[in-house]
Amino acid sequence: MDSSPLDPSKPVCRAHKFGGSSLADAGRIRHVADLLLADTASRQIAITSAMHGTTNALVALGDAATAGAEWQDALHALRLRHCGTARALLAHPDAMLARIDVFCGELSDLLRASSLLRQPGRTALERIHGMGEVLSTSLLHAHLLERGGDYALLDAREVLVVRHTDLGAVVDWEASAALLADWRARHPQARVNVTGYVARDEHGLPTTLGRNGSDYSAAIFASLFEADELHIWSDVDGVLSADPRIVPEAVPLTAMSYREACELAYFGAKVIHPQTMTPAIARGLPILMRNTFRPDFPGTRIDADGDRSAAGPVKGLTLGGDLALVCLEGAGLIGVPGTAERVFAALHAAHISVVMISQGSSEHSICCVVHQREAAAARDALREAFARELAGAQVQGVTMLAGISVLAAVGDGMAGTPGVAARMFDALARARVNIRAIAQGASERNISVAIDSNDAARALRAVHAAFWLSPQTIALAVIGPGKVGSALLDQLQAALPRLRERHNIDLRLRALASRNSLWLCEHGADADWRTRMQSAPSADGLDNLAAHLLEAHLPHAVVIDCSASDGVAQRYPEWLAAGIHVITPNKQAGAGPMERYEAIRAAKAKSGARFRYEATVGAGLPVISTLRDLLDTGDELLAIEGIFSGTLAWLFNMFDGSKPFSTLVREAHALGYTEPDPRDDLSGTDVARKLVILARESGMPLSLANVQVESLVPEALRGADRDAFMAGLETLDAPMRARLEAARASGCVLRYVARLERDGKASVALRELPADHAFAHLRLTDNCVSFTTRRYCDNPLVVQGPGAGPEVTAAGVFSDLLRLAAALGAKL
Repeated sequence: MDSSPLDPSKPVCRAHKFGGSSLADAGRIRHVADLLLADTASRQIAITSAMHGTTNALVALGDAATAGAEWQDALHALRLRHCGTARALLAHPDAMLARIDVFCGELSDLLRASSLLRQPGRTALERIHGMGEVLSTSLLHAHLLERGGDYALLDAREVLVVRHTDLGAVVDWEASAALLADWRARHPQARVNVTGYVARDEHGLPTTLGRNGSDYSAAIFASLFEADELHIWSDVDGVLSADPRIVPEAVPLTAMSYREACELAYFGAKVIHPQTMTPAIARGLPILMRNTFRPDFPGTRIDADGDRSAAGPVKGLTLGGDLALVCLEGAGLIGVPGTAERVFAALHAAHISVVMISQGSSEHSICCVVHQREAAAARDALREAFARELAGAQVQGVTMLAGISVLAAVGDGMAGTPGVAARMFDALARARVNIRAIAQGASERNISVAIDSNDAARALRAVHAAFWLSPQTIALAVIGPGKVGSALLDQLQAALPRLRERHNIDLRLRALASRNSLWLCEHGADADWRTRMQSAPSADGLDNLAAHLLEAHLPHAVVIDCSASDGVAQRYPEWLAAGIHVITPNKQAGAGPMERYEAIRAAKAKSGARFRYEATVGAGLPVISTLRDLLDTGDELLAIEGIFSGTLAWLFNMFDGSKPFSTLVREAHALGYTEPDPRDDLSGTDVARKLVILARESGMPLSLANVQVESLVPEALRGADRDAFMAGLETLDAPMRARLEAARASGCVLRYVARLERDGKASVALRELPADHAFAHLRLTDNCVSFTTRRYCDNPLVVQGPGAGPEVTAAGVFSDLLRLAAALGAKL
C-alpha cells in the first residue's frame, strides 16, 4: 500500500481519509483497519466520514423533528444499525454499545427540543448532523485498539475552530494549532483517529464544515499535523476523465495539478471536494485519490506539478446539470459602464450563485447560468434591478431558459495550445449539439459551454472521444442480414478488437433488422449477431429503430441498409433529418424517384448527417469518389462508359458456348454474384440504376425512365415470380447462343455496356465489342468504368476491379463506415 515516492529514511506522517462507502458495515470497517495497520508510516492520521447513508438519515431526522413529524422510529433504526455493527465488529462490544446509547440519548434530547421549538438554532441542527462521524470514528478506533493498535481518538470539535462566511467555513489556523498542541501534550500517540466533518465555531459551539466537508477536514488535519501526504479513500479508482455513469470508457488519471483538480471538482468530480484544495495548495501537500477496494491500484496523485507527460491538452471533462440560463438583452446596454456590476449586485442581493457568465464583445447581452431552483428568483431580481430600463425600452427583456447543462473541458495543456476550442466545438457540431453560451477564463485551463440538458450525455461522450480520452463510439443498426449484410456483420465482428486497439473506434451493434423483423441490442454487447437473431424480435419493426439508436445518447448513430428494399430507402429522409448517418449499397435511394432523392439531400444538408453510398455502383471500387474528385477539382465530364455489373461481366466472360447460359445464371446466383432476384441483373435494371446514380452525382437530373435499357429477360418471364423465373431459365439459352455466334462471326465478344453522354443521353445494352477492346479482357467479375473528361479526353481515366460478390460489396460498405468514422474524428 505504501506507494508514495517519499524517502523511507525520513520520519513520515501520512494522513488518510475514508469516505462513507468505505465504512458502510463491519466488514468494510475491518478492511479499513487492515489498510491502516499495514501502513508503514511512522506517524499516521486517519480522518473518517459517517457510515454510508448516516448523514442523510440525520438530516432527515432533524427535518422531521423541526416539522413536528414522527422521528422516533428512524432514530431507533439508526441506533440498531450502529449497535449491530459494533457487535459484528468487536470481540467485546459492551463499552461501545454503552457509548452508542449515550450518543443516541443526546441525539434524542436534541430532536425532542427541535420538535418543541419547531425553529431550532443552527447549533442544534449541526450537532445533530455531525453525530454520524462521532459514531463511526468511535467504532473504528475501538476496533483498532482491539487489534493492538496504539491510537488516540480526537473529536475534531475539541480543536478545529472555524467561522462561517459567504465562501464557506474558514479555518482559524492559529487558534486550531494552539488547541491541537494542548491536545497532543495529553495524547502523544503516533497514530490518531479523527472525526471528519465536525468542528467548533469561534464561540466554542459545535458546528460542521458543510455537506461533503469530510474531505476538507482531512486536508485541514493533514496540514495541522504537518503530514507529508494525504490519501483520500473512496469507492472509485481516483479522479476519472469523465463521469463513468455517462461515459463508461472514462479512465483514471494518473496525476493532475491542483489547478486542474479545482476546475474538475467544481462540477462534481465527486471524489474530491473543491475546498480540499485550499490547505493542500498552501502547504504543497500531495493528495492521492485511492480506491478502498483496490488498494494496490495507484489512483490519482494531485500536486503542484501534475502530469507533465500527458499526451493531450485536455485532462478531463465535467458536466453539471439542473441549471438554467438567464439573459439580459438590450441595445441600451452597449457601452454603458457598470451594467455587469449591476447584474452581479442584483444576483448577490438575491443570494443567487452564478455558475457561468457569458458576454459578447458587443455588450448587447449578458448571460448567466444559475441553478434551476434559483432561476425564477434570478430573473425577477434582474427585472427589478433594470425596471427603469425595461420601461424605457433600453433593455428589451430578461429571459430565462430552463433545462440547461454546462460541459467543461479542463487541462493545464490547454493553455497556449491552438485548436482546443475548435476540436471541442467541432465534436459538438458533429454530435448535433447546439451551444447556448460559451465561457473561457484567461488561464485557458477551462472551456465551458452551456447546452440543452437533453443533449448533455451525447455531448459529453462526443467531446470525450474527440480528445481521444475514450474510443470514438458509434451506434450501428444493420438492415438486411442477407448475403451482403451477413458478410458485413462477419467483417465487423472480426475487425472490432483491432479497431478498438489500434484506432480507438468502438462500433456498437444496437439493432439488426430483416424485411419484417427488428432485433434490438441494448448495450451493443459482443455476442455473435447470429445468436442475437435467434431471440424474439421487437414488435415495433423499423418504426422504433431511430428512437432506439438515439436513446443510448451515444455521440453518433449509423444505419447501414444492406437490403434491396424500396420501402427501407423511403425512410432515409426521416433518419437523416434525425441526425442518423446512412450508409448503403441499396440503389433504390440513389436511383429512385427524384422527389425522394431531393428529400434525402435536403435532410442531410439540414441535419449535417452523412449519406454514403459508394458501394451502390462499384461494390468495393472507388467509382463515385473518383467522379466526385474529378468534378470537385473543376474537371468537365464528357462521357462515362463501362461494365457496371460484376454479375453480367462474369456471365459473359464465362459464356463461351461450353455451358448453356441458364446454367451460368444459376451458378452466379449460387455464388452470390447476382441480386436476390437475378432479373434485376439480367433486365439491365441494376446497371441502369448505377448509371442514374452516376448521372445524378454529376449534376444531371436523370431518372430510370430516361435510360434506354435492353433487357435480357424473355418477355414471358418478366411477370413471373422468382421461383417460376428460375425454373424457366432455359428459354434464355437459344437466343443467347445465337447472339454469341453472331458476335464470333464478326470477330467480336459480347459485353453488357452502360454509357452516359454529356447531354444526358443514357443507355445500357448487350454490345458486340472488338476482341482488342479494353472491356474484352476483364477478369471474371471485374467492373470497369471509363471516365472521359476534359482532362482525360485522349486517354480516359479507368477504375477497374472486382464488382460482384458479397465479400467485396460488404468491404465497400465497411470502407464507407470507416471513412465516416474518420470524418467524425476517429484516428484513421
